[in-house]
Amino acid sequence: MHTVEPIQWTPDGIVMLDQRRLPGEVIHHTYTDYRDVAKAIKDMVIRGAPAIGVAASMGIAIGVEKSRAKTFDELRAEFTFICDTLARTRPTAVDLFWAIDRFKRRFDELASAAAISGGGPAAIASIKSALVKEAQKVHQERREADVRIGRFGAELLPRSGRVMTQCNAGALATGGIGTALGVIRMAVDAGHHVEVLVPETRPYLQGARLTAWELHQDGIPLTLITDNMVGHFLKTGGVGAVVVGADRIARNGDTANKIGTYGMAVLAREHDVPFYVAAPISTLDLSIPSGDDIPIEERSADEVTHLAGVRIAPDVPAAHPAFDVTPARFIAAIITERGVARPPFDETLPNLAKG
Repeated sequence: MHTVEPIQWTPDGIVMLDQRRLPGEVIHHTYTDYRDVAKAIKDMVIRGAPAIGVAASMGIAIGVEKSRAKTFDELRAEFTFICDTLARTRPTAVDLFWAIDRFKRRFDELASAAAISGGGPAAIASIKSALVKEAQKVHQERREADVRIGRFGAELLPRSGRVMTQCNAGALATGGIGTALGVIRMAVDAGHHVEVLVPETRPYLQGARLTAWELHQDGIPLTLITDNMVGHFLKTGGVGAVVVGADRIARNGDTANKIGTYGMAVLAREHDVPFYVAAPISTLDLSIPSGDDIPIEERSADEVTHLAGVRIAPDVPAAHPAFDVTPARFIAAIITERGVARPPFDETLPNLAKG
């Protein structure tokens, strides 16, 4: 199964595929400074909640690896600053904060071991090496989780017909085979004959630029549609299922995903099309009771008034909430690497999270 690699840890640094330039150009950047990694996340060189988690992990690791701290206290202070810098990049994707919290716990474990050994240069070198391995482990876990999500989700898709998705929840968004697109990929691999309806996903066009590109690269049949065609095709287009990704899922199952997902879910319910969310356990935020508590990132109005740097609207105010929240009542199931959760989600999601 061929998939693109949006991010890789290499001896030369962190290599990212610049998703802003797709599909016209395939350009990679190599980062050796955590501040550049943070900027790449904020500027959407890399995007998608799970991939942001991988990028944050690698950003912390390379920041610590390149540190010139001579004492353990200096290293701890620098580590904290690195984490804070990355935490300020994207507010909605919970995988970012999951990765940062994971690295804080790992650093504390390593710090305890370093204190027992007396600290010093050898202990600092050991911490650096361990955090690099942790970042590589996060990436490998992401790949493995995507495959498990795909296997669980493939069983829910029709054996033939049309499937609709939203935005890009493929390899570009995770570093593996994708969540929503991973489900579709695994279904195709299992012999399902499906065609994917891909809304363009204005204003950043992740569907047109990224999802259509990924599916075309893999030879999976697709039809690109504009966002305002979603209702028409759910009514008349023989759609058997909708499957989307997620950036944060509350305890009750309310799900934040790319703007436009909520409307799609409402229309799917109106036309009796099952609506599925595919996401890793790391995207669950059981600390918040509902979607009302999910922070919604407001991006630049220029992304609405301009297209590829060209103004397409007069100089007027424009809104750009990057995400919306789909209430749990519109979601038939949430597909994770540990299994499929169905309503009531406030019971089934915590059970899956426990492992």
